[in-house]
Amino acid sequence: MIYTVTLNPSIDYIVRLDSFVHGITNRTTSEEYYYGGKGINVSCVLAELDLDSTAYGFVAGFTGDAIEKGIRNDRIITDFIKLKHGISRINIKIKADEETEINCQGPHIDDMEMERLLQKIDRIASGDTIIIAGSVPNTLPDDIYERMLERIKYKDVRIVVDATKKLLVNSLKYKPFLIKPNRQELSEIFQTDVKTEEQIEKYAGELQSMGAKNVLVSLGGDGAMLIDEFGVKHKAGVLKEKVINTVGSGDSMVAGFVAGYEKEKDYSYALKLGSVCGNATAFLSGLATKEKINELMEKFNSAFPEFC
Repeated sequence: MIYTVTLNPSIDYIVRLDSFVHGITNRTTSEEYYYGGKGINVSCVLAELDLDSTAYGFVAGFTGDAIEKGIRNDRIITDFIKLKHGISRINIKIKADEETEINCQGPHIDDMEMERLLQKIDRIASGDTIIIAGSVPNTLPDDIYERMLERIKYKDVRIVVDATKKLLVNSLKYKPFLIKPNRQELSEIFQTDVKTEEQIEKYAGELQSMGAKNVLVSLGGDGAMLIDEFGVKHKAGVLKEKVINTVGSGDSMVAGFVAGYEKEKDYSYALKLGSVCGNATAFLSGLATKEKINELMEKFNSAFPEFC
């Protein structure tokens, strides 16, 4: 079984305007909402790839009920902890001449509720995969990733971590199967301006020396680079279509990579499917769909025959 962990789920409320003017009433041209959170996004795209997953995390109030009902389907088991107080956050994404985001804090999580999550982590068995992704609510301890991974360190669990800065670095001692920093996050971790392909490869290698097996670096419009556990470098470009939405693109890449490796046990194929899923989300208003993934897979094979 694949487990995803989203500590601070949200409803992402997207509003579109021709322009956004401060200090007056602005009228939208359209609105959309999506059930968000990095782990939830991974579960949703895994479902499009016909893989089952169990979604762990915390939900609260009427928004938490909406998130749980909204993502539950035949491929996603929702096993969230329902908090006693507060509501799950609503994040506002303003898309006008510029993109502006307002991300809320989320509900309070007490020690007993945190322990309930750790007890769920205890159920994860050897042979399973856990994907921990996203930020930590300010009411949880900074070492919550480590506390979760400590519970399974003696089991043969495939660990995937998609997080930033200290959260990512402190997880490396648990030898995660996959981490997915982007270029900016590499720069932040190593306190330097990472620009060139050689620098990316160098610092990805340093993360491997700290414990990571595979390092997948997303490069936005320049594609992605994978340094696999054998030290082999793989590169993938991006397809040329109009970018509609970048939110969730990295999560979709993680889902595609995990699904690709699960199906083929081949890193080149995993990178290809991860790249296609990331592209599919970028070219849609929501997350990647099965139809868009299949369409882009054909285009990817034509554009990058080295992956065939």
